[in-house]
Amino acid sequence: MTTTKSNPLSNIESNSLNTVEVTLKVNGTKHTLNIEPRVTLLDALRERLNLTGSKKGCDHGQCGACTVLINGERINSCLALAIMHEGDEITTIEGLSTGDELHAMQTAFVNNDGFQCGYCTSGQICSAVALLSEIEAGQASTMTDLEEIANPSASIELTDTEIRERMSGNLCRCGAYPHIVAAVREAYQAKG
Repeated sequence: MTTTKSNPLSNIESNSLNTVEVTLKVNGTKHTLNIEPRVTLLDALRERLNLTGSKKGCDHGQCGACTVLINGERINSCLALAIMHEGDEITTIEGLSTGDELHAMQTAFVNNDGFQCGYCTSGQICSAVALLSEIEAGQASTMTDLEEIANPSASIELTDTEIRERMSGNLCRCGAYPHIVAAVREAYQAKG
C-alpha cells in the first residue's frame, strides 16, 4: 500500500500567504505594496517598483552594489527588510538626478571615469553622496586624524585615505578605485 503525504500549504492560495501592506516613500513618491514581511528592500525596489539601478551583487551585504540612502544615510538594501522602512525617505540612484540634470556626484563619476563595467556604480555613487554628508556633519571614520576628532570645531580633511576608508564597503571588481577617489574628491571640491 502506497501512502502519499499531503502538502500542508496545498489548501492555501498562493496570493493569500501572509502579505502585509507597506507604504514606501521612494525618490519622493509614495508606493503602497502588498508584500511578504520577509521581502528585502532591494527586492521590493527592483521587482515591485522596477527601480533596477540598485544591483543585487553578493546578496550578503559585502559588495555594496545595492547601496541606497535611507533618510540620507547609506545602507545595504539587500540586508534590510522593506517593512522596516515604512515612513523613511528612500533615495535610489534614480532619485539623485533632477530631471535631466545629474547630481554633482554622478557628474564627477562621468568626468573621472569612475566606472568600467558599471555594475557597482549606482552603489558607489549613493555611498559617495552619503560620504559627503558624513564629512559635512563631522562624523569621524577610523582614519580620521585624532586631532580632528578632539577638536569639535575643526572640519575633517577629506584625504584620499579618508575617502578609501569611507568607501571600503563598496567593491569594484574592475578596479576603478583611483577614478572613484578622484570623482569623490571632485564632487567634494565642487561643494566647497
